[in-house]
Amino acid sequence: MLSENIKALRKSKGLSQEELAIKLNVVRQTISKWEQGLSVPDSDMLIALSEALETSASTLLGETVTESKVDDIKMLSEKLEIINLQLARRKTTRRKILHWLLISLCIVIGILAAALFVCKSPYLGWNYRDPETAIVGVAFHAFEWLFVRLAPIVLIGAIVGIFLTRKKA
Repeated sequence: MLSENIKALRKSKGLSQEELAIKLNVVRQTISKWEQGLSVPDSDMLIALSEALETSASTLLGETVTESKVDDIKMLSEKLEIINLQLARRKTTRRKILHWLLISLCIVIGILAAALFVCKSPYLGWNYRDPETAIVGVAFHAFEWLFVRLAPIVLIGAIVGIFLTRKKA
């Protein structure tokens, strides 16, 4: 029972007989003899062995231990790697989309600013006595007033965002 448990726990921790022997300050042949049932560790060595294998002494002495399959751990590791790659791709895609949206926002702000500059505030010359013209003039004036005040702030924020979302070499 003890010999089987030592071997199963050692293998489940991914340790060779040599590595376990180094941890316990004994020779490899001692580990081999324990695993073959040719000898048993003394009480002090049993405690050191349980610490090296990160288990309790009672587990070493009595409970049956099943060897964890390396394939299961490897398969789990591969699945986690795939998930990490998918998350990295998704993050990269989102960053690219945001980057191009911010560039588009800068272009739209530039086009609107150019259009307003070319028009030279046409609502000032409109006939406000005509109700339809008055409503369009007020709406255009409100848009221009908000645009002139908010566009610089939005443009600066978008430019900063472009620099923060650019692809890093």
